[in-house]
Amino acid sequence: MTYAVCIVPVAPLRKFADHTAEMVSQLLFGEYCRVTETTKDGFAKIVVAYDGYEGWCQLQQLAGQEAAVSTNAVASLAADWASLLHCNDAAMYVPFGSTLSINKEEKIVVGADIYSAACNTFTILSAESKSIQQIAFTFLNTPYLWGGRSVFGIDCSGFTQMVYKFFGIALLRDASMQATQGVTVDFLQQAQYGDLAFFDNDAGKIIHVGILLNSNEIIHASGKVQVDDIDNGGIINRITGQRTQKLRIIKRLF
Repeated sequence: MTYAVCIVPVAPLRKFADHTAEMVSQLLFGEYCRVTETTKDGFAKIVVAYDGYEGWCQLQQLAGQEAAVSTNAVASLAADWASLLHCNDAAMYVPFGSTLSINKEEKIVVGADIYSAACNTFTILSAESKSIQQIAFTFLNTPYLWGGRSVFGIDCSGFTQMVYKFFGIALLRDASMQATQGVTVDFLQQAQYGDLAFFDNDAGKIIHVGILLNSNEIIHASGKVQVDDIDNGGIINRITGQRTQKLRIIKRLF
């Protein structure tokens, strides 16, 4: 198996080939990867096709896949918070943003399995403020989860990556990586809906990212996905009034 596809709703991607190892990211249903190594106890070292991230995943959560996706398949993204699929008379719910490759018979093909579904899907959306809000706000109140990329649990850079995925913009996985992408916006007052704001620690390392709604508000994953206030100094928690993050740089990719 050289190429594979995720066949479970959410597959943990771990730092080492061990169930107790730190989860560094996740694969969602239908996402592709390249397998570079396997272990006798059922783990595979993979490179995620979408963002090039590396980690270890359980082999049983993957299915072998040819290098090229069939030309009669159109990749869409699940548009519901949780979409119901059926395979072999068994139901499975996959999270918002899962990749659904739909063939000419309106079936979802993942690996060797064919799924039937009557779920809503998105193709690439146009980057309008209304569309960005629709996608970003779907994640509101999702709990913070280190390494998470789904509405079941998500981290700050997983949140920005998943939102941008709906607009055909491939963000890298970690906040420090995402900060290398796009064009710098010089002043917060020049921010547009959908710009990314990055925040650093006392050592100058980028440790957090969120999506600007305007020059005064930001939606980000901190404890949960929430909307907070922002000024030139950084994020101010809307409930407590406490300053939680120090603004470093703003980037525009739309």
